[in-house]
Amino acid sequence: MDIDAFVMEHSGEWDRLAALSRKRRLTGEETDELIGLYQRAATHLSVVQSRSPDAALIARLSRLVAAGRAAVTGSTAPAWSDAARFFTGSFPATVFRAWRWWCSVATVCSLVAFGIMAYVVLNPSAQSRLGTPEEIRQLVDHDFASYYSEHPAQVFAAQVWLNNAMLTAAALVAGILILPVVYLLLQNILNVGIVGGVMIANGKADVFFGLIVPHGLLELMCVFVGTGIGLRIGWAWIAPGPFRTRAQAVATEARAGVTAALGLAGVLAVSGAIEAFVTPSHLPTFARIGIGVVAFAGFLTYIIFFGRRATRAGETGDLHVGEREDYAPVA
Repeated sequence: MDIDAFVMEHSGEWDRLAALSRKRRLTGEETDELIGLYQRAATHLSVVQSRSPDAALIARLSRLVAAGRAAVTGSTAPAWSDAARFFTGSFPATVFRAWRWWCSVATVCSLVAFGIMAYVVLNPSAQSRLGTPEEIRQLVDHDFASYYSEHPAQVFAAQVWLNNAMLTAAALVAGILILPVVYLLLQNILNVGIVGGVMIANGKADVFFGLIVPHGLLELMCVFVGTGIGLRIGWAWIAPGPFRTRAQAVATEARAGVTAALGLAGVLAVSGAIEAFVTPSHLPTFARIGIGVVAFAGFLTYIIFFGRRATRAGETGDLHVGEREDYAPVA
C-alpha cells in the first residue's frame, strides 16, 4: 500500500473528524457525520496497522479514533467533580439530614456524662469503689496527662485516628440494630464521666478540660453523628414510610451511611492530629481549647452551610440514579 497516497486521500476526512471531535455542541447532521467519520477512521487505523505499520501514522490515527470515540459515546465526569460533589453535596447532606438524630444523641450523652461527673464529685465514697487512693492519685497526677505525650506524635496520631474511626464505624453499624449502640455509647460515656469526676474531685478540673476539650469536641461529635446516622438507618427498617419497602428504605439510608462514614474518617483525621500535636503541646490552655473550639465550630458551619444547600437541591447522599438498583415494572 502506498502510504503517502493513502494519507493524501483521507487526510481531509481526518481533519474534519478532529474538528468535529473538538466541538462542544453538534447539530443532528454533524452528529451523524461524526459517527460516520469515526467509523471510517477506525477502519483506516486497522488497515494501516495490518498493511503498513507506520508508527507516526498509527499514533495520529489512534489519537483521532480515541477523540472521536469520546465525542460519540460521551466522556465520563472527571474525578475532581466526584470529589467536589462528595465534599460539597453528598457528605454534608447526609449529616445534615440526620441532624435531629445526632443532636439528640449528643444531648443525651452529654447529660449522662456530666451527671456521672457530678455524682462522683458529690459522693466521695464512689471514688473508693473505683480504686485505691494510690491508684486514684496515680491517675490524677500522672496517667491522665501522660497518656497524650508518652508516644511519638506521628505514631499517636495514627493510632488515635484508627481507634476513633473504628469506634465511629462501630457506632454507625450498631445504630442499625438500635439496642447494641446503647451499650457501646454507655461504655465510652461512663469512662469520660468517671475519669472527669475523679479529676474534678481532686482539684484537677483545669487539667481534665484543658486536655480533653481541644480534640474531644470534634472527636465526640463524629461519634455522635455516626451513631445518629446509624439509628436513622435502623429506624428506616421500622418505619420505611408509605412509598418504600423496608428493603428499599434500608438500602437507601445505608448507602448514604457509607458516604457519611467516609467523610467522618476524614474529620477524625483532623481530630487525631489535634489530639497528637495540639493537646500535649506547651501552648497555653486557652489557645489549645481555642483551636478545638474553632475546629468544632468549623465542622458545624460546614455541615449547616453545605448540607442545607445540598439538601434543598435534592441531594440525599445516595448514589447517582444510574448507579442505584433497577426496578422491574409490575402491574
